[in-house]
Amino acid sequence: MNRQKIVLAILAAVMIAPAFALPSVTAHHKSPEFTITEPSGRTTMLSSFKGKVVVMEFLFVKSQHCIRVATTLNKLNSELGPRGFQAVGIVFDPPNAPAGTEQLLPSVADYLKLTYPLGYASKSDVDSYLGRNGNEVLNIPQVVVIDRAGMVRATSGGRGGDPALEDENALRNLIEGLLKEGAPASSKNK
Repeated sequence: MNRQKIVLAILAAVMIAPAFALPSVTAHHKSPEFTITEPSGRTTMLSSFKGKVVVMEFLFVKSQHCIRVATTLNKLNSELGPRGFQAVGIVFDPPNAPAGTEQLLPSVADYLKLTYPLGYASKSDVDSYLGRNGNEVLNIPQVVVIDRAGMVRATSGGRGGDPALEDENALRNLIEGLLKEGAPASSKNK
């Protein structure tokens, strides 16, 4: 009898142990507020998109990888926007680089024919939103997926981030799943 209890305890420990060995993943949490400042000077609060599924990309304009993700978001925004999806791009200056990227935004938005807001923020505002401290490696682009209720559901880069969010098919599947969750009963979407 004691032997059976020991075997069961060992089996339970073996089955539970892998869960503790998995990398930490950020739990769903309410998205902090963020101000999107477009080159025109127009400001939009991130919370104004509540009720929509939002994918926010923090990017560098001189990164081909970031531009590729922005192009993917543009495609998804055109296709899924009518169903309640909203892409948002936030450009910021790389660490230890002179400021001035915000002057390039109109050209970048025009060149990429973006169908979604492209704003500028300081690195400190981006770090604050992402909860990133100065000692962490900054991976770009940083993609944040926010559900209709304003909860962060997934991130790329950083601790526990999912780099698959930079893949069109993976991101599309996540967005479509979130669009089905809590879809509005009527078409009175913002």
